[in-house]
Amino acid sequence: MRGRFIKKTWAWEPRLYAPARYRKACSYEAFVPDFLAGYSFDLSSGLAASVAEAEHAIGSLNTSAHPALAPFARLLLRTESIASSKIEGLQVGPRQLARAESRAETGGKLAPTAAEIVGNIEAMQLAVDEAAADAGFGVAEIVGVHRRLMERAPNVRIAGVVRSDQNWIGGNDYNPCGADFVPPPPEFVGELLDDLTVAVSEGGFSPLVQAALVHAQFETVHPFLDGNGRAGRALIHVVLRRRGLAAWYVPPISVRLGAERERYIEGLTAFRMGDVEGWIERFTAAAAQSAALATDYLEAVRDLMESWRERLRGGAAPRSDAAAWALIDVLPAHPVITAPVSAAATGRSKAAIHAAIEQLTECGVLEPLGPLQRNRSWEALDLLDLMKGLEEGRPL
Repeated sequence: MRGRFIKKTWAWEPRLYAPARYRKACSYEAFVPDFLAGYSFDLSSGLAASVAEAEHAIGSLNTSAHPALAPFARLLLRTESIASSKIEGLQVGPRQLARAESRAETGGKLAPTAAEIVGNIEAMQLAVDEAAADAGFGVAEIVGVHRRLMERAPNVRIAGVVRSDQNWIGGNDYNPCGADFVPPPPEFVGELLDDLTVAVSEGGFSPLVQAALVHAQFETVHPFLDGNGRAGRALIHVVLRRRGLAAWYVPPISVRLGAERERYIEGLTAFRMGDVEGWIERFTAAAAQSAALATDYLEAVRDLMESWRERLRGGAAPRSDAAAWALIDVLPAHPVITAPVSAAATGRSKAAIHAAIEQLTECGVLEPLGPLQRNRSWEALDLLDLMKGLEEGRPL
């Protein structure tokens, strides 16, 4: 066991409502994990070989196409964020979510679930771009990721707030007695978070093993009242980016973790109970499968972009320096796009962008959404179909 159970008593607060059967004191056991920083163990030879293969697959994904497919990096990060949200029961169809992102980029109002998923995408972006690049990664960076994650959520008041109350997983809504898992009491959370940030910056393990350990430890500490799963999965990519393994493209590991959610939870439980290899084995398999999936879809997106260029050549055939070619290059990052976002992404003038959108619409690359209006959007239909398969983890 990587930690200890502490027996605690839940004192009922009569001012809070609860059904009659929960209106009494009860006992429960909270789990306090061992510190992770400085932890060491030897992998079996078979698991070490699996880890090496998975890391090679992630490394190959990251060296195969940059910078030619740089916008694909956001598509993968977006896929990871959506899958991570789906694990927590937050789900919106790929076309609806892409449209919601487009509305968010122009200041439009979003439905609550879509807004929360968009917040997760933004938090993941913050994690890999800012927190992962910070030489002094600390609790403030973790808090910043959580704040971005939850700032569009209904319970926004807890965004970026380390908990000072006991939380729990499973059981009932009124007390932790009978819960499936009770994280450490709040008085332990501060020192455990400090220890975790040290572990993020250590280099004693290979990158994938380090990411697996950091994620499992974070989920065990559960330092926030909500959003721990999504914030903890963002930390996976913080480690992989900081260690240089996923310098450009994040493997959408949550796609595979979510596909076998029960095994994922079992793996985290195994980690707490001391079966560290069992957890790393599950995590490594998910990482390897996600890297292979991403590699296949990267090739499919590359082929799709070339087919768009062929359509453009056979249609308007604009000059080689026309904005339409530049717009094709950024579409993987923006499957539903507006004229202002197109201009910002390509650096082209408003007039040039409107001409490009018209040309790409005429040759069937883009399709307008809704009637003519000031904040009109266009969507790349073929790309959205590909994205749906990637988000579902469907092999090509």
